[in-house]
Amino acid sequence: MNPQTASAIDREGTSKGGDDFADADKGFIAALTPGIVKNAKGQVVWDNDAYGFLKKDAPKSAHKSLWRQSQLVSKQGLYKVTERVFQVRGLDLSNMTIIEGDTGVIVIDPLISAETAAAALKLYRAHRGDKKVTGLVYTHPHVDHFGGCRGVLPDGAGDDVPILAPEGFMEHAVSENVYAGTAMQRRSGYMYGALLPKSPAGQIGCGLGQTVSVGSIGLIPPTKDITETGQVETVDGVKFEFQMTPGTEAPAEMNFVLPELRAVCMAENATHTMHNIITLRGAQVRDARQWAHYLNESVVLFDGRVDVAFASHHWPTWGGDTIVELLEQQRDLYAYMHDQTLRMINRGMTGREIAEEIELPPALAGVWANRGYYGSLSHNVKGIYQRYMGWFDGNPAHLWEHPPVEEAKRYVKAMGGRTATVAKAKAFAGGGDLRFAVTLLNHVVFADPGHKAAKSELAKLYTKLGQASENAVWRNFYLTGAQELREGVQDSPTSVASADMLMALSVDQLIDSVAVRVNGPKAWDLKLRMDWSLPALGKVWHLTLRNGVLTYRSDAKRDPDAGVTLTMTKPQLLAMLGGKGLGDIKVEGDTKLLTDLLGVVDKPDPSFAIVTP
Repeated sequence: MNPQTASAIDREGTSKGGDDFADADKGFIAALTPGIVKNAKGQVVWDNDAYGFLKKDAPKSAHKSLWRQSQLVSKQGLYKVTERVFQVRGLDLSNMTIIEGDTGVIVIDPLISAETAAAALKLYRAHRGDKKVTGLVYTHPHVDHFGGCRGVLPDGAGDDVPILAPEGFMEHAVSENVYAGTAMQRRSGYMYGALLPKSPAGQIGCGLGQTVSVGSIGLIPPTKDITETGQVETVDGVKFEFQMTPGTEAPAEMNFVLPELRAVCMAENATHTMHNIITLRGAQVRDARQWAHYLNESVVLFDGRVDVAFASHHWPTWGGDTIVELLEQQRDLYAYMHDQTLRMINRGMTGREIAEEIELPPALAGVWANRGYYGSLSHNVKGIYQRYMGWFDGNPAHLWEHPPVEEAKRYVKAMGGRTATVAKAKAFAGGGDLRFAVTLLNHVVFADPGHKAAKSELAKLYTKLGQASENAVWRNFYLTGAQELREGVQDSPTSVASADMLMALSVDQLIDSVAVRVNGPKAWDLKLRMDWSLPALGKVWHLTLRNGVLTYRSDAKRDPDAGVTLTMTKPQLLAMLGGKGLGDIKVEGDTKLLTDLLGVVDKPDPSFAIVTP
């Protein structure tokens, strides 16, 4: 069963739920009017008003359950959560939470862009007073929870402001946004439908929020690591008690309770949707077993101690019993997916087979907060399979398959040629089997990307599948694929690896970011050693390139056998790696070695093909 389409789920929506609309409106103070944020050049980086069409009833071009979710998450403005706790919602993919301390405010998860974060803080200050930022907390290392940091702590301001994050935050922020950042950014464009028109037939949200802002992304490294559950920190007079939840929604993540305010922040571990065990933009597979374990621990830690639970997305949940119910329902959701996937794995089933057979118990499937608006049962169980079993399903026929283009050419030839394959695809589509129809058409497009009829028909079927999907990111993937088949690849509006983020990286991480771009075959015959000396950091990095691999170590001494030594500051290093030349860098030795190294470093392609070869 495919749990994402109208053929399997009533388009009216089947979930039972409480007062989500009342909860989403509760505590409303004021909206940003108009709901548009621009950058210093006057360019729009966020437009919540573009979703005004969601005030109407769901059209035939959208799943009614997803339409309902989009209506909820498109609500925008400043809200009071409880005494001293406020949220700005609907000004980016995520929420920004503001806690009033003794002398200022502590900001939790400052959105994606500096512009949206600044607008959110300005909205708060317009109604609560011009209070300075006295603390910053990142709940986890996804960009929608730190990227807007410069909007609340501009460069050069707040150097003494404590910044708290879970242990491992920087490692994983770099892993996702720099090492694999180009590929993830490209696929994020599909996942969030960033370039789709905002309309009833186009992008209506992503289930977790509406979409991503496209402003300036920054990163200020944490000054205080949270390392263990039960750790207590006081920031500007506010007591925080933390629960560590590594391996859940992010490799480094944490919840926290404000015991004196009887409020708990669940980060992104308990929201009003089924979340991703494996996200379609690409990431490490998350541990559904641990996720369920930590939610079970949350029930024990917070039951009876809190009156409201808020998160980094969606709207809060009020009432102790209702909070426990939400945590237990989400705990059981992730535990069921995990345990049943493992049960079926041990029956010899593959990930695709499990995804087709598994169903949630009615008591879990009938909860709005467990619906697959963002994650889906289908792709989540495939992620669990991947975590335990890897890419290979054990069938030797799948051990050494041709790559997509070569496979497609042979497939189409076996089907009788391009025209015959398109005709067969139309027949399957006419019979209601859109899934196999797109498989056939995809083979034609990969065998012959210039075949206009195949591309047109495939775009049409992607549109049908997308508009029937309850899952927002499936919808966005299908509709973006259709758009690119019709119009070609468009440039991404933003890059995660900003100058501010790169400046936040350690030198080790910067060298790693170069190492993962070394073109191995081009570098096979190169052998070189060089030193990068950064006196301000009191260290020298010794780089070696051999066998197509760039490795390094560091200490306080120069290598007498280094072919060249560069003495520089970190900004000079960044400028050099950014292609701006040596500038004022002190060079001792043969500069050709640096030219040789940079000559085998590939430039990533942020617009690589996805639905075409």
